[in-house]
Amino acid sequence: MKIAVDAMGGDNAPLAPVQGALSALEEIGDLEIVLVGDVDRIKPLLRDKPRQTRLILHHAPDVIGMGEAPVQAVRRKPDSSMVQAIKLVKQQEAMAVISAGNTGALMTAGLFIIGRMPGIERPALSALLPVMKGWGVLLLDVGANLDPKPSQLVQYGVMGAYYCQEVYGIPNPRVGLLNVGEEPRKGTPLARETYERLRQSDLNFVGNIESRELLQGRADVVVSDGFSGNIALKLTEGLARDLMGEFKKVLLANFKTKIAAWMLKDGLMALKRRMDYEEYGGAPLLGLDQIVYKVHGASQQRAFHTAITLAYSYCHKHTQDRIRERVREEEANQ
Repeated sequence: MKIAVDAMGGDNAPLAPVQGALSALEEIGDLEIVLVGDVDRIKPLLRDKPRQTRLILHHAPDVIGMGEAPVQAVRRKPDSSMVQAIKLVKQQEAMAVISAGNTGALMTAGLFIIGRMPGIERPALSALLPVMKGWGVLLLDVGANLDPKPSQLVQYGVMGAYYCQEVYGIPNPRVGLLNVGEEPRKGTPLARETYERLRQSDLNFVGNIESRELLQGRADVVVSDGFSGNIALKLTEGLARDLMGEFKKVLLANFKTKIAAWMLKDGLMALKRRMDYEEYGGAPLLGLDQIVYKVHGASQQRAFHTAITLAYSYCHKHTQDRIRERVREEEANQ
């Protein structure tokens, strides 16, 4: 199985993607990885490493910057690492793409080159968030579609539920709607109409989810417009980062607190892992016709490794084919 990795995308490229790819190859025996990027920058990182026959270099001299306008960047830079990696999937030379690059450009390139899954109006960017109890919560959309229609939000719920069934083995995923209150009539006209459509669907709809309950484990999938979802995601990431930083300051303040930190070390490390996005790897752009995984722009080796193993499992189980079939059945039943 072959997976393409955008070696130039993200804040820590190309080192982090290369390290993540090498560690994934060591773990998965039948995996092949195509590192897509500037080979003159990638090759020096491989000099002291054992030769990997399952590692392929694909030269792509250009890079799409994190601040570039997505549509213009994709059109003007056909030789960028991101565009070339997605083209490999389109040409069936790889089964999935992993990138930590410009999110908007990744979605744009996916739409222009791969296209939408049949029956899906707009793809969604998903993110897996930690919860206080349970495995996590899949939040979508977190930035791809800022002004969705109710029908599109319902499709996000369908895709998210199927993804959780196939990848995480949740028999009947609970689906919630991010809103400003629990009552059915709360929120914008978009939220109110979406609530009714979700309530009438075959999904296991558990109602509105307020942002303060997002990490409480009330739902397995939470759907949102991309504007609100992105704010919720960034707030959660920032709060987790800042709280862990404050804990560290307090616990290292003096001799007594250092003793307390030593006694609490195991629990604190478990909490840090639970709140660290690196542990969750990446999440797919659901609704594209082929598999594209987005990892956080600041990702290090571990996040790339995890994202590659997730994508490998996704491909190995033929999850995309089953989601495509279920979306087709859902559309036929409407």
